[in-house]
Amino acid sequence: MDDEAHTGLDPERWPRRPRRGRRSPYGARHDQANGGDRGGPTYAALDLGTNNCRLLVARPTGDGFRVIDAFSRIIRLGEGVSASGRMCETAIGRAVDALRICRDKMRNRGVRRARLIATEVCRAANNADEFRASVTDKVGLDLEIIGRETEATLAATGCTPLVDPQASGAILFDIGGGSSELVRLGSVLPTPHGPPPPDIRGWASIPAGVVTLAERHGGVRVTRETYEKMVDEVQDLLQPFTTAHGGHDLDRIHLLGTSGTVTTIAGVHLKLPRYDRRRVDGCWLSEDQVTSVVEDLLAMSYEDRVANPCIGAERADLVLAGCAILEAIRRAFPCARLRVADRGLREGMLVQMMRDDGVWSSHAAAS
Repeated sequence: MDDEAHTGLDPERWPRRPRRGRRSPYGARHDQANGGDRGGPTYAALDLGTNNCRLLVARPTGDGFRVIDAFSRIIRLGEGVSASGRMCETAIGRAVDALRICRDKMRNRGVRRARLIATEVCRAANNADEFRASVTDKVGLDLEIIGRETEATLAATGCTPLVDPQASGAILFDIGGGSSELVRLGSVLPTPHGPPPPDIRGWASIPAGVVTLAERHGGVRVTRETYEKMVDEVQDLLQPFTTAHGGHDLDRIHLLGTSGTVTTIAGVHLKLPRYDRRRVDGCWLSEDQVTSVVEDLLAMSYEDRVANPCIGAERADLVLAGCAILEAIRRAFPCARLRVADRGLREGMLVQMMRDDGVWSSHAAAS
């Protein structure tokens, strides 16, 4: 996922403990803390995408993990790649600067195990190997360029706790900067220790993201005609996945979106004076609510989008491209409900590393 809108430290438990009496993402009621920070090993997950560089640093807790540091910066590493096939030096400089900050945070937090991934921009650019070597030389970090299936799996692992336990599954979508991933998830599978694993029934990756789409069609002045052209382009790319997974069970599943597009839509719907992850992550939006926000965004001028506290100057030229991708998904899968996830690849990496290390089994045995 590389379309995240928001930045800053969010030192909280994951999965977040719900308010008293409120149903958690697992369907159970939790009125007490689910195990504290045990002072165990420190993990880090870094996601370098087409649009963003993001880091989470966390320690295991009884049934999840606690975020102790975080970083996110819009770097637009994929700027111009769709036209030139190469990452430009200016964008590389922005990425290197952000990666230095991530390196220092990991050092300061005593990270013992980390996974550092790069996604679509490094899959697409013909100077990706040169870029990785430069990062190793200048920053001391070794980036792993992951494939599309791995990206989809990590997003599913990070977001599975938000699948409604009463539903028969969800269509998860991750709108990125250079590509977008979709996963057909089955119902939540119970697990004795740690977060639930994803039940992946099918997945797809399409070569359309907010940066690539906005560069092709324009993102500053977006007419209705331009918007519909973007929707049509994405619908064509979605057709194989739609054929395989659409047209049935739509009344028993829901959409689950992870990206800056859906978190922005949620923030605008909630009329937040500033972005608040605690109110956005896990919130539900109806079909009519999403439509209303998208129509409002289409009616806004570029200057109005810049002035909106949940959009801002860094995303004002990208948000309608994201809405067009979302619209194509909604037309393919007309579900009544959409759940918003401000989580994804980084959480998925952390869960996989901790599960591989058996940290939750160890916690259970010690308790």
